Amino acid sequence: MYAIVDVETTGGKFNEEGITEVAIYKFDGHEIVDQFSSLVNPERKIQPFVVKLTGINNEMLVRAPKFYEVAKRIIEIMDGAVLVAHNANFDFRMLRVEFERLGYEFDIETLCTVELAQKLMPDEESYSLGKLTRSLGIPITDRHRATGDALATVKLFKMLLNKDLDKSIISKSLKTISRKKVEPNLKRLIEKTPSVIGVYYMYDSNNEIIYIGKSKNIKKRATQHFTSHQRRSQELQEIVHDISFEKSGNELIALLKENIEIKKHQPVFNKALKKKNFTHGLYSSVDKNGYLQLKVKIIGKDMDYITSFGSLKSAKAFLERYSESHQLCKKMLGLEKTTSSCFNYELKECKGACIQQESVQEYNVRVQEVIDKHRFTNHNMIIVDRGRETTERSAIMIENGVILGYGFVDLQFQVTHPDILRKVITSIPDDRDSRHIIQSYLRHKRVKKIIEY
Repeated sequence: MYAIVDVETTGGKFNEEGITEVAIYKFDGHEIVDQFSSLVNPERKIQPFVVKLTGINNEMLVRAPKFYEVAKRIIEIMDGAVLVAHNANFDFRMLRVEFERLGYEFDIETLCTVELAQKLMPDEESYSLGKLTRSLGIPITDRHRATGDALATVKLFKMLLNKDLDKSIISKSLKTISRKKVEPNLKRLIEKTPSVIGVYYMYDSNNEIIYIGKSKNIKKRATQHFTSHQRRSQELQEIVHDISFEKSGNELIALLKENIEIKKHQPVFNKALKKKNFTHGLYSSVDKNGYLQLKVKIIGKDMDYITSFGSLKSAKAFLERYSESHQLCKKMLGLEKTTSSCFNYELKECKGACIQQESVQEYNVRVQEVIDKHRFTNHNMIIVDRGRETTERSAIMIENGVILGYGFVDLQFQVTHPDILRKVITSIPDDRDSRHIIQSYLRHKRVKKIIEY
């Protein structure tokens, strides 16, 4: 029997947080047999960034039950079950903290769907709940609310159970989480960090940088580093002596800064990012009939690609989207192999370029739109997004297809004026990694605006 859990919390200092919402679904491996969900009055203030993320505010919880009022029900529904959660360490830790405040020792076997997915689905780009469920076609509603996230985890766990035919991986993944004592020096480092987006640096006793990372919440990420049981994290905990950070205001600047800094300093604990972060590229060609074709292939010596992808799966998903939005022929995109018309032509969703029924000119106009949107060549643009403070904006400048750099400007500053902006930006390498980061981000995320000039 499994108890699939998700909790939302106030945020704040490590082990001083409180639960604001809990959802538990008792699952027998086939169906849900019991369930419980409730808002919880944490008797402490919710951090502003958590309010923004979850939509749960202090006013909503004034009349909600306190944890001691729901504790008995939580124990009942979890009795005889294994706790299952996405990032089980966090949900288990929060329940244990709340029960310890009541003088009750909470111990239970756990399974983490992040770890299970990494073992059973090793080719996924991301194992965050939102991205993983989207990749697997699992519907998720009320994201960052306990009920919505727990229900999505039920569906994900059911899929993982089906993939682990002999249940050997799941049985090996069962663990009893021991109380992780945070050493005073690590607790001090956690308290130094803010709950903001940015890049953080960890140092050893010789003031050498040993790890560089980026996070949408630096404090939360530092806490994960210093409470993890994983071997690599425990090695880091042994030698880390200090931590510093730089605010970035938004994730795109953080990604660029992290990439540049890792290349510059090559920290010993950043092995994962020393490899190339993209594998496939989108290329264009013209067939014998004059039709523009888009094809995905592994990036090798031919570097004249339009845009790059972290995996073949991501590249194919990109082509599928444009096949639908621009009525591009799947045969011409390399998504179907056939000697006749493509399947979409029979459904009247392709205009017939695959059998020369659509004119070359009309079809090529739509393909060129895709190429122009995603290729940097000859582009002059300013990517504007959130700044480090509410009174500023960030700006990334690309001129004639070359990434010039990024900067932060006051809201009163004319970010639309290229001549002035060139003087205030910090230059960054116009290399393939920077291009991939920007192109990939713009495909998947929104920014405040993009100014063409």
